[in-house]
Amino acid sequence: MFNNWKISPHQFEILVVMCFIGTSILFSPVDLATTVKQDAWLGAIAGNILGLFLVCLYNAVGNYFSNMTLIEYAESVLGKWLGKTLSLLYFSFLFINCSMILWIAGDFITTQITPEAPIQFTNTLFVLIVIMGTRLGLETFARAAEVLYPFVIGLLIILMIFVLPDIESKNIQPVFEYGIKPMIKGGLFYSSLSSLTLIPLMMIFPAHVNNLKEAKKSFLRGTLLGGFVIFLIVTLCILVLGQDMTARNAFPSYALAKKINIGNIIQRIEAIIAIIWFITTFYKMLLHFYGATLGLAQILNLKDYRPLTLPLGMILVVLSLVVFPNVTYAGIWNTTTWLPYVLTYGFFLPLLLLIVSLFRKSKKRI
Repeated sequence: MFNNWKISPHQFEILVVMCFIGTSILFSPVDLATTVKQDAWLGAIAGNILGLFLVCLYNAVGNYFSNMTLIEYAESVLGKWLGKTLSLLYFSFLFINCSMILWIAGDFITTQITPEAPIQFTNTLFVLIVIMGTRLGLETFARAAEVLYPFVIGLLIILMIFVLPDIESKNIQPVFEYGIKPMIKGGLFYSSLSSLTLIPLMMIFPAHVNNLKEAKKSFLRGTLLGGFVIFLIVTLCILVLGQDMTARNAFPSYALAKKINIGNIIQRIEAIIAIIWFITTFYKMLLHFYGATLGLAQILNLKDYRPLTLPLGMILVVLSLVVFPNVTYAGIWNTTTWLPYVLTYGFFLPLLLLIVSLFRKSKKRI
């Protein structure tokens, strides 16, 4: 039944924006400020350009398999056994990524919002909502995203307007002080948090989007819009907090909202950033979980993925509690392993699929 699900290109574009913003809104400012200092905004631009190239690669792969998901065309291109192996690797990538996002959500809630709540409780609650969204299906959660999207954009505009009085232009100077090397490094790491994690959308695109031509444009537009939002957040963090405070703060965009104080009347409205983050992170997690469960169902040749949601959800809660033993371990993982790990699944393997497809197509012509 789920093979017949279709969403519109506009709904797909919103899912791209939600997935792009996801965890990036909290972590991109700190990573870019650490690497590129006051030129963090230039690093965000470099990362966004890389992201657009990456989506062009995904669009090129989608051209060859307009009625298949990532798992299906891996098997179609590489054959049964090699394709199944690659599909299992993608399933593990999506599932482990989902557990990491859940850990981040639990850590943020228990350190910034409700320190008394045990992380097991917050993670279980989050997963229950994700399971419910996954079971309701692609069309339902895409429509829900359409409803929530104006709130996300509206809250972002409110946040940006309120922080404008605290902007100090000296914080962004001197421009281009550290040259191009840290900018590219920062841009690459920024892409690893944003565009390289768009790969779960390949379980929707192009098979479950109505119009392939429009869907490809929506993929690019969604990446551009998401990138523009993160660029604005990064720039505001540097302009308001300065590069040193942005780099030192675990959640600088949250700290940015805390700075708002207009006439001692409008203040402490960090809930705005928390709401934006909850909605976008929920969708990022949902897309990873949906991709993992649908992928496993397709690997096992099941007619319906929904019987898998509850057992996988239970495993996900346990995995999220052990995937990062502590914040220090998470920091070491992010600086040493994360980039090659996500590059393998987000760039090299789709590139491999494209090259093999091109080779097979040219062989047929001969």
